[in-house]
Amino acid sequence: MSASRGERQRRTAVIASLAVGAFLLPAAVAHAEPTSEEVQEEIERLEEEFIELNATYNEAKETHEAAEEKLDGILSDIETAEKKVDSLSGGVRALANTTYTGVDLTSPAQLIGATGPEEALEHQADLTYLSEQHQESLAQYLEELEHLEGLRGEAESTEEAAADALEEAEEATEAAEEAISEQEEILSELTAEEQAAATENVSTETGGGGGGGGGGGGASYTGPATGNAQTVLNFAYQQVGKPYVWGGTGPNGYDCSGLTQAAWAQAGVNLPRTTYDQINAGQRVSWENMQPGDLIFFYGPNPSHVGLYAGDGVMVHASTSARPIGTVQLSDYYRSNFVAAVRP
Repeated sequence: MSASRGERQRRTAVIASLAVGAFLLPAAVAHAEPTSEEVQEEIERLEEEFIELNATYNEAKETHEAAEEKLDGILSDIETAEKKVDSLSGGVRALANTTYTGVDLTSPAQLIGATGPEEALEHQADLTYLSEQHQESLAQYLEELEHLEGLRGEAESTEEAAADALEEAEEATEAAEEAISEQEEILSELTAEEQAAATENVSTETGGGGGGGGGGGGASYTGPATGNAQTVLNFAYQQVGKPYVWGGTGPNGYDCSGLTQAAWAQAGVNLPRTTYDQINAGQRVSWENMQPGDLIFFYGPNPSHVGLYAGDGVMVHASTSARPIGTVQLSDYYRSNFVAAVRP
């Protein structure tokens, strides 16, 4: 599962404190300018931070929607249970009134109207049956009342869970925006050449192996895939150049798991929404045995990023809001952060 809210908050606080500290240091003790390698590491760290927060957001959003759906069902059950309790309450009130007046439905006094022993026995049997029915009604009423109270308690806890998940999603969104802003601020201080070097491992390319590149109008896949994998990658490449959309599932933009889900849907495969679930949606394969169309997961132990292997050492993916959907060469950076590959 995702990192806890406390861990994310601590992580964000560390980022903020480092950033603020850099500005507050006296000139006399200021650190030397960071090296290109240090800048690159910081950009990569912020990239991973953003991706992890997006995975957290997606999971929280899924939890919220599931809780809301569950709540709707519970509220419907409560309405049904309330009607059932109301219908039983009349019989219970009659039983309570009989008990209060001291009437024993099976006592000899209730049999005076009988004209003979046989009729008296029949009368007594009827009254005994009625008394038992009252008892059954009481037991059923109490059972339904307990069920209703249980539903009300479940509705309250489900509503709280939905609110907590929504809050977690909102916190992830805010923290991710901060990470991207910090990344943009760092990059703005660099030359174009330095920016290219700093984002070498995380930036997308418009070309390379696995297919040709293109701008916002998409790209054409010309790699080695066949069958379903080719259908999947044709779709993914058509999305190249579209914007990364936070929590996006298309058609105008996607996040990482939104893109893989939509791509495999073209082949009739229904992947789960989040990276945490998609990693369990097929057969695990090793880095060396990946084939075009395979899902590739990064940043463990609970992977927060997923892309599609296009063949020839290329991945097509939606990385962060700092850049559009595109392709990237699977460098040592990705190999070192690899968690698993899955064939749906």
